[in-house]
Amino acid sequence: MRIGVLTGGGDCPGLNAVIRAVVRKGVSVYGHEFVGFRDGWRGPLEGDTVQLGIRNVRGILPRGGTILGSSRTNPMKIEGGVEKIRENLAASGVDALIAIGGEDTLGVAKQLFERDVKVVGVPKTIDNDLNATDYTFGFDTAVNIATEAIDRLHTTAESHHRALICEVMGRHAGWIALHAGMAGGANVILIPEKPFDIDRVCAYVESRFKTRYAPIVVVAEGAHPIEGQMALQAGELDSFGHVRLGGIGETLAGEIEKRTGKEARTTVLGHIQRGGTPTAFDRVLATRFGLGAIDAVHEGDFGVMVALRGTDIVRAGLDEATRELKTVPIERYREAEVFFG
Repeated sequence: MRIGVLTGGGDCPGLNAVIRAVVRKGVSVYGHEFVGFRDGWRGPLEGDTVQLGIRNVRGILPRGGTILGSSRTNPMKIEGGVEKIRENLAASGVDALIAIGGEDTLGVAKQLFERDVKVVGVPKTIDNDLNATDYTFGFDTAVNIATEAIDRLHTTAESHHRALICEVMGRHAGWIALHAGMAGGANVILIPEKPFDIDRVCAYVESRFKTRYAPIVVVAEGAHPIEGQMALQAGELDSFGHVRLGGIGETLAGEIEKRTGKEARTTVLGHIQRGGTPTAFDRVLATRFGLGAIDAVHEGDFGVMVALRGTDIVRAGLDEATRELKTVPIERYREAEVFFG
């Protein structure tokens, strides 16, 4: 069998580990051939391929990013996109496709499966917001990077008696903010799932200063205030209809300074959270996902996504995986609120 592999959406630590596992087991155990498609869904749309054999995946386990490249190309927004993909898969002799990506990439995979394309999904997102899996690879790395940043910010905040805001990724789900904020001992954590009260945030900041310590505020990029409290900027839309976010940290710093009289500064981690070598946890999880994905293809079990449930790698339908986002439950947020202020 000849199998295509692609990586879509934002880059993510652990992508190369998945590719390596798929190819290593697929070739040595099952005797399959592989072809890589460059830059997400753009690859099969344009027939842009790269050789993918055991020699090509040597040494890539600890590397961040993806050797196949990525993009946010949405073939469903392109006239005749599905037919172009089907034609190019046939022209490349590809019998099945492994799509490694998040909500958008796997949403396209689901629609292609419904149009008779043989596809298996692998969940990838640093936001950990894909349904049907307990964790996605890349999340642990992002949390570790954010936690280290928060640890460093504590000493600067206390030395200069400033409020420091750390803006992390998280458009609709605040998992990175929650985990990194709790691990880093943040004094306030703001997530998209719960609109924040700016007056309460400022009260937490002032309370922290009274103890002769400086506050650290961790805010997810998609966090927003209670309606009418603060003016927020609107960004451009990408091909999947998502607003380009960023700026809540600076807006928050300005409001804190204005309302408390205390100096406030913002650090935006941005793509630093995506880059660099994956943690040991993410390397192992990504490897197990890759092994599970090639097993599913070999067994002819298409239209599924491999997932982590407890400590087991299982399969879930692509429809279940993409039906809704996995957001932070209010009970989890309340655990963190004990440490606010």
